[in-house]
Amino acid sequence: MNFKGMKTLVCGIARSGVAAANLLCDEGAIVSISDIKPMDKLKEEISNIKYDITIITGKNPDLDDTVLKQDMLVLSPGIPTGLAYIEKAKSAGIPVIGEFELASRFCKAQILAITGTNGKTTTTSMLYEIMKAHNPLSEVVGNIGTAFSERVKNINEKAFCVAEVSSFQLESIERFKPKVSAILNFSEDHLDRHGSFRNYVNVKARIFENQDESDFLVLNYDDIECKELTKRAKAKVLYFSRKDFNINGVFLKGDTFYLNINGEAKYLLKTADLTVTGTHNYENAMAAIAMAHVMNVPVEIIVASIKKFAGVAHRMEYVRTLNGVVYYNDSKGTNIESAIKAIEAIDKPIFLIGGGCDKGADFSLWVKSFESKVKKLYIIGAVSDILEEACQKQGFYNYEKIKTFEEAVKKASTETKSGEVVLLSPACASWDMFESYEHRGDLFKKIVNELK
Repeated sequence: MNFKGMKTLVCGIARSGVAAANLLCDEGAIVSISDIKPMDKLKEEISNIKYDITIITGKNPDLDDTVLKQDMLVLSPGIPTGLAYIEKAKSAGIPVIGEFELASRFCKAQILAITGTNGKTTTTSMLYEIMKAHNPLSEVVGNIGTAFSERVKNINEKAFCVAEVSSFQLESIERFKPKVSAILNFSEDHLDRHGSFRNYVNVKARIFENQDESDFLVLNYDDIECKELTKRAKAKVLYFSRKDFNINGVFLKGDTFYLNINGEAKYLLKTADLTVTGTHNYENAMAAIAMAHVMNVPVEIIVASIKKFAGVAHRMEYVRTLNGVVYYNDSKGTNIESAIKAIEAIDKPIFLIGGGCDKGADFSLWVKSFESKVKKLYIIGAVSDILEEACQKQGFYNYEKIKTFEEAVKKASTETKSGEVVLLSPACASWDMFESYEHRGDLFKKIVNELK
């Protein structure tokens, strides 16, 4: 697509929006960029814009003077597609695409894309390590932290592009067509944006809507919503499972992983060979193995890479042991299912720090998972009253509402003893108190490492 001279409004001045603006300017487009935040809150982001372009801050762009004069709108993932001025642009026939869609149009390499409610970052990181061992030119982009638009012009056509894709990014795709896609699982998340669980599933399913019989789709056989998507797929489908040993794909039987293709099961490795633990990580590993296999990566490279993988930051990340108390940073546990899996992965008494920005989830399942494992919950953030009500309804009363994040961490450190665990796994988004889940996790690590 030729962007030269095309008047384009990029909506959202954050990492993805800035990268999209720079990419479009590189291609000769006439670019404007907007954000509802005031200019003084965007100084760092704006400093990364490489060109002299029109910058609109502190409000939504004016409909007549700006929006309707554009040839195209490009949305950052954080911009909801249903905003009034975006709907008006669509009604006027102005193309509206997302930053991820924009970047994908420049990508000459084969794309291996991963989505799902939980495990995206870990699976993406695992798969990237495998593909990089197979082809050192391989890159990793997307929701994992590197904007696709920022790297796409540097990705070699002979490389593999491994991408973590969120529902926000999939909302605004058009032609995006990965060679291999994977959907890991579904649980309630981002209902405040998508409106219902069914809408959320349908948006996630867009990852394979442009695939054909020459492509591959990897699905979680144990997740009923994932399994049902087989009926909608045109791509060749492989599965991963912890429960069924007759699937075409990767399965876990007891403590052993097998690759099963056309009825021939091949031994891969044991669960004890992995550095990361927990059933969720076994599922992540199986998805990565299946995706690498269909790209003809030798089994020995796949197995060696999986064995070496040490985990990712902010996902059950070991921080420190102090006075016999172990501290884990699971700041990326931003939804109920993810936070439950963090609790399940620990076999010691837990002092849990949770709460933050509500995404419309039902916290009752999370509180039920506490059972005898969670000794105390320190509640933080905007969701405090809702969480308190959920605790009371489930008969869990050993909780305390804390005003500041630092106070919660320090209080947990004084109330624990050797053999116990302090776990940050919020089950909520971070936006009420922090810039991102990374900001929240980094602050947790800083406070913990400064404890005496």
